[in-house]
Amino acid sequence: MIGQPPDILCIGSVLWDIIGRSPTAMRLGSDVPGRITRLPGGVAMNIAMTLRRFGLAPGLLTTIGRDPEGDELVAACARMGMVTDHIYRSEDLPTDRYMAVEGANGLIAAIADAHSLEASGDKILRPLADGRLGSAAAPWSGPIALDGNLTEALLADIAGSALFARADLRVAPASPGKAERLLPLLAHPRATLYVNLEEAGLLCAAEFSSAPEAAEGLLARGAHRVLVTHGGKPCADGLHGAGVISDSPLPVLVTRITGAGDTFMAAHLVAERRGEDRAQALASALRAAAIYVSGEIGS
Repeated sequence: MIGQPPDILCIGSVLWDIIGRSPTAMRLGSDVPGRITRLPGGVAMNIAMTLRRFGLAPGLLTTIGRDPEGDELVAACARMGMVTDHIYRSEDLPTDRYMAVEGANGLIAAIADAHSLEASGDKILRPLADGRLGSAAAPWSGPIALDGNLTEALLADIAGSALFARADLRVAPASPGKAERLLPLLAHPRATLYVNLEEAGLLCAAEFSSAPEAAEGLLARGAHRVLVTHGGKPCADGLHGAGVISDSPLPVLVTRITGAGDTFMAAHLVAERRGEDRAQALASALRAAAIYVSGEIGS
């Protein structure tokens, strides 16, 4: 979309997802038939796509190259209804890509080539400072979905920036390997962190056996609010001063994994936006994630 004001900002990775899926179980060295797809992806993009399905107009703050792949990606985002006006288009950096292989037994391996986003640094945040979306004197006051593909230094700057002082920050790590980048945002008074059990353990430098236990641990570390998932097992919502609640996902046949956590986060944000309480919003997010992994809705 061109010219439309966004309902929510999605800051982080927007790239091409190249996913190979096979209906058979795989191991190291497996060579099996399957399907290979190329779709717009990245944490910020996956969240934005779910927000579009719920009728919101997400604005993308990211970097995309001025190469043919980048032109194609921006056009695809616009066709999906994303607000693309504020994307930083780099002249000298290529469009990022993510490649994954999934089997019947889950994610086998993945490689994220997101170096251009990291190299762009705070250039992607310029619209929040120059008056297009806000400024230090009048910062953006709506929701922001922030992904952990940004550098640790930039995430630390965001944690203390006046540009984010009024935002409803919803934060997701890009992967367990990048979870510790979120430490500067852990105690941010307006941040909600969405992590899985492994990522919660990394943030707390501890091992947890369940999502409720992990949520308690994160609150003890100073978190304002956290949502912890644990695959098909119970997940938890922990809020400072209000304790931890838990719910279990619906049992479904899993046909895809990549993007499930991002779908959960977006659905939860939308549920709260329409006025659902903590328990209702958690149930809604779990239902949306279950539908996604079952393959009942399109990517």
